[in-house]
Amino acid sequence: MQSTLNAAINYHQLNFQWKSQKPTSRKFITSPKILPLTNSLRTSINYEPEEGLDKVPGPPGSEPNSVLRLPVVIRQSGRVSRYIYEGNSLKLVSLDGGAGSFSLDFEDAFRKLVRVSGFGIKDFFIPKQVPENYMGYVKWKFLHRVFSSALQVLATQAMFRAIGIGYSRSLPSAAALNWVLKDGLGRLSRCIYTASLASAFDTNLKRVRFTTSVLFSLSIGVELLTPTFPQYFLLLATLANIAKQISLACYLATGSAVHRSFAIADNIGEVSAKAQIQTVCFDNLGLMLAALLNMLFKNNQRLLAGLPFSVYPIFSAIDLFGIYQGLQHVHLQTLTKDRLEIILNSWIDFGHVPSPAEVSKEEGIDFLWTKNKELWPIRIGCLNTNSEIPKLSMMAMQSLTSEDYYFRGILLCLREGSGTADVIMGLLQACYIRKALLFSSVWETAVEDKDASDLVFKEWFKLIDDSKQSAKRDLSTLNDQMGSLGWALKHILLSTEEQARYSFVDD
Repeated sequence: MQSTLNAAINYHQLNFQWKSQKPTSRKFITSPKILPLTNSLRTSINYEPEEGLDKVPGPPGSEPNSVLRLPVVIRQSGRVSRYIYEGNSLKLVSLDGGAGSFSLDFEDAFRKLVRVSGFGIKDFFIPKQVPENYMGYVKWKFLHRVFSSALQVLATQAMFRAIGIGYSRSLPSAAALNWVLKDGLGRLSRCIYTASLASAFDTNLKRVRFTTSVLFSLSIGVELLTPTFPQYFLLLATLANIAKQISLACYLATGSAVHRSFAIADNIGEVSAKAQIQTVCFDNLGLMLAALLNMLFKNNQRLLAGLPFSVYPIFSAIDLFGIYQGLQHVHLQTLTKDRLEIILNSWIDFGHVPSPAEVSKEEGIDFLWTKNKELWPIRIGCLNTNSEIPKLSMMAMQSLTSEDYYFRGILLCLREGSGTADVIMGLLQACYIRKALLFSSVWETAVEDKDASDLVFKEWFKLIDDSKQSAKRDLSTLNDQMGSLGWALKHILLSTEEQARYSFVDD
């Protein structure tokens, strides 16, 4: 394919004391003498990236067929440049694919300005190397941050009115004491929450993130109530700040994992830096929105006092909708028990390993905890001794050997020292067992029977052995396909309950 790009051109000229030669199988460029770079005149060239060294029309006033296009194209900051060789000089030509003549009219100049500005804004906000879903995430983040910031400004104004700031009867010392108390109690609650829910930030990131976002939105509503009940300022403000601090703890704890999912070139530092730029700019836009609303109603104090209650339901709904949609564009590559189960079910049913995007779509956010309600759910952990244990589970434990790193029932119990491959194989075997149990209704009562017959025992251990052989057969191919799709196979993130291990005693 051949395309002609006639453009306004900027030259950087480099003179050499040798003539051009036909390219050989190995191309070397040498120069005994290099002169300083100088700017040249505008010109137009025919741009053909598919071909090698061709002759093209040169600048005005030059001899025809005196320019050679070199097969080196430079792309940087939205600009495309190409090296050309003219006579005894090497030039870097900036290609602008808009103009059709040497004179630029107003429309061409405006188009170029818009394009350059667009690239500049994109470079300012967006990292260089991120996946396609990142832009969708940023768009919804913009919606979330703008309206969340506007609500926070209105809530702060309401709290100032509640403690009397701006009125002659206000007591500055009492107001300061109330403010310090509610902040101190909020931070203490944040520490307790973070310590008690540490592993959930990895295993249930989206669910925890959205749940705490709902909590944050409710806290703003509580703050808006403080002017209505000023006598309960400390109580309401403390409750609101506790909720805010919990939400902030979750935001900070999960932020690195979200950024890592977008850092496809291991550029997590750049992704994190751009995220901070986005947050500051979007929050400032939200502040401007709140200031604009205050300016519109500044001449009517009654309407101004009721403004927060009018916009709160609308802004909160938009804020939460933006958060929810933004999380849908976060495709985590780390493995948890739930994600691994989705992958293994797809492997067993279709012989296909889903990508992180496909698993993210199926996994969802599960805000209402509706997942894992199917028949024969698989759990990782240890047996509960407070409940009656079926005889088949006892037999499964009794048949353990030193080579086994898990046993199942469909409770998957992991042994100390078990690695990632053991967890994948154990869960894959459990998925095979579950499929067999669902296929035959006979097992529905037999597994829970405390007095199962010898025939049931025989069939049960045959099922366990067959599923183990199937898991061993598939493990290598499964791991290869998962690795090729970008899944992180080094570790599997498990909750506190799922991290429980048993030790094998050979006596």
